[in-house]
Amino acid sequence: MGRTEIDGDNKTSTFEMFGNTATSAITVWEPGHRFATQEEKNPDGTFAAFEWLIEARDGGGAVVRFVHSGLLGEDWEAEYNALSVGDHAYLAKLGVYLAHFAPRTATRSTFLPGPTTKDSWAAMTAAIGAGTDAADGQPARLTVPGVEPVDGVVEFAGSPSFVGMRTEDAMYMLIHGYKDQMFATAHYFDDRDRSAENEAWQAWLGALA
Repeated sequence: MGRTEIDGDNKTSTFEMFGNTATSAITVWEPGHRFATQEEKNPDGTFAAFEWLIEARDGGGAVVRFVHSGLLGEDWEAEYNALSVGDHAYLAKLGVYLAHFAPRTATRSTFLPGPTTKDSWAAMTAAIGAGTDAADGQPARLTVPGVEPVDGVVEFAGSPSFVGMRTEDAMYMLIHGYKDQMFATAHYFDDRDRSAENEAWQAWLGALA
């Protein structure tokens, strides 16, 4: 979601999305163990803070704990509910990356906003060739007009908020998020030109309106 740049020398983290930029101070810097940031306060006093803790486990595994805190705005209840769903989706995406793509780096990522719509679950699941009972681990097939069909596996299924799939070279996630707005996201791990896919996803989002 958006793009984050970490400056270890100056202990700052800069997040950019849709032309908006937020700068955070890195408040804890313990590589491999703990990492925390806190945003500069907005004029209304709101801010966001994040903390990641990593604990080693016997056998080569690890436990990752994530804390998302801060002050929300006047629409705090809707924001809280959206963040609860969104954080779950992004942690699921991290797990899929670690299991299937690490240590590869995404060559391109997209985060496309769409319309506000009350019920898009059927369209979301159809886009990855799954039914409304989509579940993690079942076969998937990308079927969006303008995007080359490709087979994969359902990796993200959280009705009615998010659904997505993994292929050999990409992760796709569709999100019905804050205030019922739709989003299409993708992370690509190959060198193919994906510009046509952006246009296709934008057209798909537009049709949901």
